Amino acid sequence: MNWIAIGTIADIPLRGARCVETPQGKIAVFRTAANQVFAIDDHCPHKGGPLSQGIVHGAAVTCPLHNWVISLESGKALGADEGSVRTIPVRVEGERLFIALEALASKAA
Repeated sequence: MNWIAIGTIADIPLRGARCVETPQGKIAVFRTAANQVFAIDDHCPHKGGPLSQGIVHGAAVTCPLHNWVISLESGKALGADEGSVRTIPVRVEGERLFIALEALASKAA
């Protein structure tokens, strides 16, 4: 995995998110009221809504389009809804934040 610096914890408001563009797509990085940091793909498994624009509560986010609740810990939809998004490893070093992305497979010629 490649660890990529994405800023500092102060860049993300409490109960808020920041979106990071990567070669693997948009990643939403969340900070909970308890100061925990999580990263998941920035699309709801229901209809692709931007999770980074959702409401953060506890260790979950509610999609702004259709109110699906997604666990920030597991990436799974909670309640009766089914589906999940990829979770991304996050590392906090002091105030600095890093996400880990799998190395992209090279294309065979």
